[in-house]
Amino acid sequence: MSKRYSEEFRVEAIKQVTERGYTVKDVARRIGISADTLYKWVGGVRKHRVKPADDELRAENARLKAELKRAEEERDIPKKKPPRTLPRDPGEVRVHQGPPR
Repeated sequence: MSKRYSEEFRVEAIKQVTERGYTVKDVARRIGISADTLYKWVGGVRKHRVKPADDELRAENARLKAELKRAEEERDIPKKKPPRTLPRDPGEVRVHQGPPR
């Protein structure tokens, strides 16, 4: 005789695997069902899940790569240090020479 589980119980068990990243074996052991049963539930959900079109994935991938490249370039821009205006030694006197010609 097989046990019957409520729809809510199944949904929560599947979410533990698909959304929260736990392994099927860990979830099955914690909630007291066989791993085979949970594998079937998860497999059934994954079969019916609608996959985004390849074009959408490629477009998003290109957008994310461009965004990453821009962020890396911004990160790698050397930061300019402000000019040193204080004398290095107590007896040093600074004279402004103006821009080079």
